[in-house]
Amino acid sequence: RDGLKPVHRRIIYSMYELNLKNNSQFKKCARIVGDVMGKFHPHGDQAIYDSLVRMSQDFSIRYPLIEGQGNFGNIDGDNAAAMRYTEARLDINANSLLEGLDQNAVDFIDNYDGQNKEPSVLPALLPNIILNGSSGIAVGMATNIPPHNLNEVIKGLVELINNNNITYKKILKIIKGPDFPTGGEVVINQENLFNIYNKGKGNFLIKSKWKKIELGKGLYNIEIYEIPYQVNKNRIIENIANLVKNKKIPIEDVWDESDESIRIILKPKNRNIKPNILMDVLFNHTDLSVKYHCNFNVLVDGKIPRLLGLKEILLNFIDHRRLVVKRISIFKIN
Repeated sequence: RDGLKPVHRRIIYSMYELNLKNNSQFKKCARIVGDVMGKFHPHGDQAIYDSLVRMSQDFSIRYPLIEGQGNFGNIDGDNAAAMRYTEARLDINANSLLEGLDQNAVDFIDNYDGQNKEPSVLPALLPNIILNGSSGIAVGMATNIPPHNLNEVIKGLVELINNNNITYKKILKIIKGPDFPTGGEVVINQENLFNIYNKGKGNFLIKSKWKKIELGKGLYNIEIYEIPYQVNKNRIIENIANLVKNKKIPIEDVWDESDESIRIILKPKNRNIKPNILMDVLFNHTDLSVKYHCNFNVLVDGKIPRLLGLKEILLNFIDHRRLVVKRISIFKIN
């Protein structure tokens, strides 16, 4: 319903309690982690901090829920600084998850020692499970849901609210497929896409995006400017460098010119090499192209694990919203 695992929900609620809204001052992550661990989540501090860090990384999560200040890691796989150095507050995206929390929108339950109360689920104005996706392995079951585009998902929800008998064909005209934070090209045919969203299982390819840079006199370089989701950029460059070293591909040099945006430059050995053929070889031998396995395994009402299609997930979310809106209205009347 709110698309969060318990640790994420507890971090966001704890920050809400500390009044760390998106317009407030930043607070040390160590303070936030201590609060979460002491009040709601009796597990290791490093596990809590890693979850907090991931929720702030715009290359890990499509719509970040936490705004970080300091070193929160990067796409090269470098870790964040220790929690005593970094600071955080809620991102503006998190507001939509918390709206109505102070108006009896959801049930509160006892925390682990019965000293405090925590929400069993957040009111969630938007279907975070589809927007930010989810992945993980639990007790004998796994899930892997890709992130999607906000505008498309909202248009799809509006259509479903107006007519819940809408066909998958119509839904897939609005929600055209996954939308990854790192970009890349999703390679999939309509039939396969239909199966994934109908049955909740399937896979597709994510390919890097590239372009040819003309240098004059027939010479050129290749620039790679988008890479697949959850792939370490450093590892891609190491892969290519190893192929160059072992003379497996006709490339003279590879270097990294990335700043906030990705920019990997390849220099071919001579002007007669066809860029398309060269890139096909790289797609086959490196992580410039990866397979993404979808598994829409969700907890219905926070209890029952089930494999659902996209339409069923969104209909469950709409039911959740109906209940939340009703509870807020009753609260306001009282």
